[in-house]
Amino acid sequence: MKTFCSAILAGICIAIGGVVYLSVGGVAGAVLFSFGLLTVVHFGYRLYTGTAGFVDVKKGRDWLDMLIIILGNIVGCGLVALLAHYALPDVVDKAGTLLQGRLAKGALRCGALGIGCGFIMTAAVKYGREGKFLPLLFGVPVFILCGFAHSIADAFYYLAAPWSVIGGEPLKVLAVYLSIVAGNFIGCNLYRWILFSSPSSR
Repeated sequence: MKTFCSAILAGICIAIGGVVYLSVGGVAGAVLFSFGLLTVVHFGYRLYTGTAGFVDVKKGRDWLDMLIIILGNIVGCGLVALLAHYALPDVVDKAGTLLQGRLAKGALRCGALGIGCGFIMTAAVKYGREGKFLPLLFGVPVFILCGFAHSIADAFYYLAAPWSVIGGEPLKVLAVYLSIVAGNFIGCNLYRWILFSSPSSR
């Protein structure tokens, strides 16, 4: 339960970053999004993309934790998405446009974009755990401006999007989302898969 609640808080933080990004846009919005990840790392909240590159894949408990974390992250995003639907119509419209762009790319392309994001996030979080926050500040706008896909940010965008966008193609939305989740996991683990070592041990 502690892990789940921490994951909910992480989802809220990332969703707030998503709100400011959709509200401001451009380079400024991408930089301000960093507030979400900076807060997550500072308080030690459990975020899927901040955990995926550091799990022991041989331990069943770590896989269970990952499932609890991503579910909690989505719940946190959902809470902020409800706020957006109630009070932020401009954010809802922009989230719908972003979701339509993801659907146009399709699952394979979005999964590939998820790899790039995961690669950046593991490096940024590794530095953040060592008290070096500049890589976090720069890493977030880098992945956004590159067009890479972050599974938890996208959870907020998808949940905040107009219901008509999701309702029209629910299976395609799910396929695209799961491909980004998988892509993030691959990207987060490229360091240790290529070097045959864990980033936490270097």
